Amino acid sequence: MSHGPRVALVHDWLTGMRGGEKVLDAVAELFPEATLHTLVHVPGSVAPRIEQLGPRRSVLGWLPGVHAYYRQLLPLFPFAVEQFDVDRADLVISTSHCAAKSVVAPGRARHLCYCFTPMRYAWDQFDAYFGASRLGPGSRLMRPALGALARWDASTAGRPDRYVAISQYVADRIRRYYNREPAVVYPPVDTEFYQPAAPVVDEGYYLVVSALVPYKRVDVAIDACRLAGRPLKVVGHGPERRRLEALGGAHVEFLGGVSDEDVRRLYQGARAVLLPGEEDFGIVPVEAQACGRPVIALARGGTRETVLDGETGVLVEESSAAAFADGVRRLEQVAIDPGRVRTHAVQFSRARFLEQLMQQVTDLLSAPAGQVRW
Repeated sequence: MSHGPRVALVHDWLTGMRGGEKVLDAVAELFPEATLHTLVHVPGSVAPRIEQLGPRRSVLGWLPGVHAYYRQLLPLFPFAVEQFDVDRADLVISTSHCAAKSVVAPGRARHLCYCFTPMRYAWDQFDAYFGASRLGPGSRLMRPALGALARWDASTAGRPDRYVAISQYVADRIRRYYNREPAVVYPPVDTEFYQPAAPVVDEGYYLVVSALVPYKRVDVAIDACRLAGRPLKVVGHGPERRRLEALGGAHVEFLGGVSDEDVRRLYQGARAVLLPGEEDFGIVPVEAQACGRPVIALARGGTRETVLDGETGVLVEESSAAAFADGVRRLEQVAIDPGRVRTHAVQFSRARFLEQLMQQVTDLLSAPAGQVRW
């Protein structure tokens, strides 16, 4: 029988295994007896360890077919999150990029927010998600609602007792939008699973592994490889796929969603992985480097902390096709040591994440009352 703190986990939504859900899976390893609360849960869409927690859906999660339109319910997220019943918890851990950080914890409990980013939709990426190109006339209706959501997000910034950011880049955003001082613990990457091939074989193609959504800028990678005359493979799915396929030519192969084993094989054979969008951290470039493969990435956001320019890849100053085509040419003139690339990636391992996050939890729980807020 467990004598540790009663733990409640809060995650924005569970509709697939992306970077945030890989973090949640690691947190669930630390707290296998926790309760788990989420806005929307598509059963079977996430890892078994998460499913075994029996995710408790919000009132929104019971709407028919909600998985197809839950993002359009953003204005209702504050109401739904504040209804979560975590009253029995001694420790609340929110893994949040939207509304989870604003869960109402009981007065005796400590609340640690592992923050992927302050809410992008409300603060600085409205057009990428809800601009006229995505919603048409509906975009005009969403703007005041998102303004109200930003005010709610700021007004509830004091609810967590401690913020832990996924990168120094996100830590800066937390300081700017929430006026809080966070710690930084980099997310876990499965560096045991993602390993170099033996022997290492460069098959000559470039690779994108990404959700096909506007802010990922996959179109830049497509145009860059066309300009550079290099083949490109694209792994992922999303609402942008049809438009991107129309942009692509004979040099681009769209693979859709593939297994983790196939992604690993594709990393291992790639000349380099392209990341033309701005990422808060970016697990894909670390996975690629764990396989010994270099990365060509935009020199903004979290990749400035995960890619060493000229050693484990190339950082590009501008998210344009011409700049990334030049990055491709520069990479091919640099002697990249796969062993050095792999060694760099190992510092982002799952074991390191578990140790550092647990230290943050221990520090929070042991802090005297009145001294827990950062």
